[in-house]
Amino acid sequence: MSTYVPKEVQAGLDRARLARLAKGSRLRIDVDGQIYRVLRMWKTGFSMDAASAPSQVRGHVDLYDGTRHLFQCLVIASEEDAGEVSFEFKRLTAVSDAPALDFVKAKDAPVALLANGS
Repeated sequence: MSTYVPKEVQAGLDRARLARLAKGSRLRIDVDGQIYRVLRMWKTGFSMDAASAPSQVRGHVDLYDGTRHLFQCLVIASEEDAGEVSFEFKRLTAVSDAPALDFVKAKDAPVALLANGS
């Protein structure tokens, strides 16, 4: 049994796969004010469509899920395969919407202090 697929058929399958990934993903990166769609993300990196990816993504990028800021990343381009460019994280830091605490908060700590009525 042969697993040979003509180049035209393989190119059509790759285009359909990339379109499905792009439609289902809300992930985006921000590179110097420019927004680019992320096709998929995994523990050590992410991938983008090779046709729409910027030529030299290297360094600091911000990763978003829709409008929610998820991570600040340092990335390097890894490889291109089947119309996708893969990027690897050198550093991945989660973004928090609250300031960092420099002490441990007690579970039973009061939320606010009330002054004596005088």
